[in-house]
Amino acid sequence: MLVQRRAGAGRAGLGSHLIFRLKAWPSLPEAGRTAEIYRMLSVMSCQPVNRQWLLGRCTMAPGELDALLLKLMADGALEVIDPSGFSPA
Repeated sequence: MLVQRRAGAGRAGLGSHLIFRLKAWPSLPEAGRTAEIYRMLSVMSCQPVNRQWLLGRCTMAPGELDALLLKLMADGALEVIDPSGFSPA
């Protein structure tokens, strides 16, 4: 079962257990149109990734990454999966 979270929760700092997948390419402000962000979005469009994976592969500060993820969630561009709802293997 997939659990979709909404940005309306207003959380500062997203859990590293959440998994993100890009559903639609977002409209980014000029400052957000960087090669690093486009590379990150490209990977997220092909495979789901978690926050820890993103932090390990980008130079963004954790707060900046959280702000970007929350914006993408608010725009409806991300599918957010909470794997804690799955039964253990």
